[in-house]
Amino acid sequence: MTHPPDAPRMAVLISGRGSNMVSLLRAAAQPGFPGRFVLALSNRPEAAGLAHAQEAGLAAEAVDHRVYADRAAFDAALDARLRAHAIDLVVLAGFMRVLTPGFVEAWSGRMLNIHPSLLPLFRGTHTHAQALAAGVRLHGCTVHFVVPELDAGPIVAQAAVPVRPDDDAETLAARVLAEEHRLYPAALALVASGRARLEDGRVVFAPEAGCAAGALHSLPV
Repeated sequence: MTHPPDAPRMAVLISGRGSNMVSLLRAAAQPGFPGRFVLALSNRPEAAGLAHAQEAGLAAEAVDHRVYADRAAFDAALDARLRAHAIDLVVLAGFMRVLTPGFVEAWSGRMLNIHPSLLPLFRGTHTHAQALAAGVRLHGCTVHFVVPELDAGPIVAQAAVPVRPDDDAETLAARVLAEEHRLYPAALALVASGRARLEDGRVVFAPEAGCAAGALHSLPV
């Protein structure tokens, strides 16, 4: 595969099977993608996604949060592994740990997450059940820069799906996940190329990123 010579070195953080990681690795393997994944880290040594990352040619490592006395100690170990691999950009893909403010600030503007709702709606967990309970007609996913406040970072891109009358949390989740797999690689490409960046707490897009960058893309019912 070929990447730009100055392509940032990227790490993906997972806790489980890493379905979003798979879509990210597939996209990043395409010639010309503006970033290069070199490392997969998990807080769970048994995470199924580590084997897939290794098969894709990444260094695959575990930093088991259960052996550390507190969150700060775990985050320090995580930070050490990222720096050992000279990582430029951190991508969270189903990483089920709340990171300390110190860690987040150290990687400010260089760490992305995807959340299964149209933020600022439905932060936290069980977002699909929250959406159904609220009676919204559109639901979706959001790629955002990570900040110390949970699910509150500046938004890079969003994608929406219709909420159908016969939906339950499982069917709605499946439709949103398909959009996550499309949206996350596209948003990552914007950030890795420098066409989207965090500046004074806001996402700034380069003119060549186009007016659709960061826009809401909704699907037909």
